[in-house]
Amino acid sequence: MSDPWDGPGDRATRSRTGRVPVQREAAPGAARPAGGRAAAKAATRGGRAAARRRVRPVGRGRRVLRIAGICLALLVLGTAGVGWWFYQHLNGNINSVSLDGKGGTEKADAFGRTPINILVMGSDGRTSQADCQLGGGCSRTGVQTGSNADVQMVVHISADRSNATVMSIPRDTMTHVPACKDSASGQSTAGYYGQINSALQYGPACQVATVHQLTGITIDHFVKLDFSGVVKMSDAVGGVPVCVSDDVYDTYSHLKLSKGTHTLKGVAALEFVRSRHGFGDGSDLGRTVSQHIFLSAMIRKFKSAGTLTDPAAVYDLADAATKALTVDDGLGSVKKLVALAADLNKVPTKRMTFTTMQTAPDPNNRDRVVVGAGAGSLFSTIASDQSLTTGSGGKSTAATATTKPTATAPPVPASEIAVTVENGTTITGRASAIATTLTEQGFGSGTSTANAPSHATTTSLTYGPGQEAEARTAAQALGLPDSRLKQGTGNRLILVIGSDWPSGTTYPDSSSSPAPADTGSAVSNAHASTADQAKTCAKVSTYRTVTLNGVSMTPSQAYAAARGKPDSDA
Repeated sequence: MSDPWDGPGDRATRSRTGRVPVQREAAPGAARPAGGRAAAKAATRGGRAAARRRVRPVGRGRRVLRIAGICLALLVLGTAGVGWWFYQHLNGNINSVSLDGKGGTEKADAFGRTPINILVMGSDGRTSQADCQLGGGCSRTGVQTGSNADVQMVVHISADRSNATVMSIPRDTMTHVPACKDSASGQSTAGYYGQINSALQYGPACQVATVHQLTGITIDHFVKLDFSGVVKMSDAVGGVPVCVSDDVYDTYSHLKLSKGTHTLKGVAALEFVRSRHGFGDGSDLGRTVSQHIFLSAMIRKFKSAGTLTDPAAVYDLADAATKALTVDDGLGSVKKLVALAADLNKVPTKRMTFTTMQTAPDPNNRDRVVVGAGAGSLFSTIASDQSLTTGSGGKSTAATATTKPTATAPPVPASEIAVTVENGTTITGRASAIATTLTEQGFGSGTSTANAPSHATTTSLTYGPGQEAEARTAAQALGLPDSRLKQGTGNRLILVIGSDWPSGTTYPDSSSSPAPADTGSAVSNAHASTADQAKTCAKVSTYRTVTLNGVSMTPSQAYAAARGKPDSDA
């Protein structure tokens, strides 16, 4: 094996100095050295000895260099080997699933940049012993096979990476689930009307397709975590600091915390993000807000210098993340996940907006909700890659949940509005799809469908005298820009679906200006906040949402009554 330090130059040098040539005889006629033949021999022996003395230090130096070179090479190879093992190890952790084209196709902006939309799902599945232990409910059934997406967040990163929006969709939302088949289990459905979180039973791609159909937002990727994934991630970052407004004991998720700030790790973190009876009104709407507080704190922790500059912390985080996540095959490698994290890291926390999709009570079930007025504007804002914060991170529109849309007339409740939806395309079922969306959002039972008198190239919503406010409410629900509204002479709202709206239930505005122009309507009643709000506390419910020893009480009363139970972060 050749020595890595033995280059061409070294070989040439060795041939000259490795061996001393024998002294040549004197040329004829030259004077013989004084002292005769004995003196000449002695001089020759002395010259050879001197040469050997000169060569030895060079040989020792060369051996030292050779040893150093071998050590360095082994060090480099060892380091590279560890890096390669680490890379392969992380890649081996990742579980990826194909989206099968269910999420739509993203459009580039004028500069060729594209936004990124990711559906983040939290699964309630008890598909392992660890999840059975954490989630409970396996005492009779054992390890289960199906799961629901009890957490659904559309994470939008803008094309220029300057801002991001996170929109939660409550799990109790009723919607149409399209025809789906899970490539892994083979389980399929022809489509049905039901709770949105149930689509995950037919695979992650089905959940993506359902959210895409509901919102009209292109979904490029998905990330799914289970119970144990939340535990691993919170442990990897060294805990997540959260604040609660009062003492809280959710007897269902088992979260028990005193008033104030706590750093939650492991099971305590899972109890916090699962708690729906401890916060807000005790429903899933209150839970989405507390989850935003948790995620904002986790993002701030990710961005802190101490987390990302500590090699041990980075390794623990990467190892935990890759073990905890199921992703689509577009994110199915460490390289792709790192690129995604780098894109998200570019966005300042003051320009990350958290919102919850606006909802209305389901008229058929008080324990369920449907898409509410204003949700169409929020969907359209995300689909149009429009920021919900100002360039300086101002929260005048995004962080104020009471912001009102700037309409020219007072808003009219959706339940008082009936819309005639006419199909002006050659695509069967377009009017029915839009009409169903309107009724799901609480519009009046008089909403009906028909075929348009002739083919329409552009979509339009025509309203009669005095019906402008009704038209704007309908337009907001569907993401229609003002340019598609026009006043007529009749007394009905007539929506004609044109060929510019061939699919989806949110209008795909293709104009150069973003829609909607007013982001106030997009965040109205959306519980909006930004990730830099470190002092925000989760509002503990003041309703009797929990039960202790058979008695209904508030979470704070339950905390006081359960003094013997240790706190979650004890």
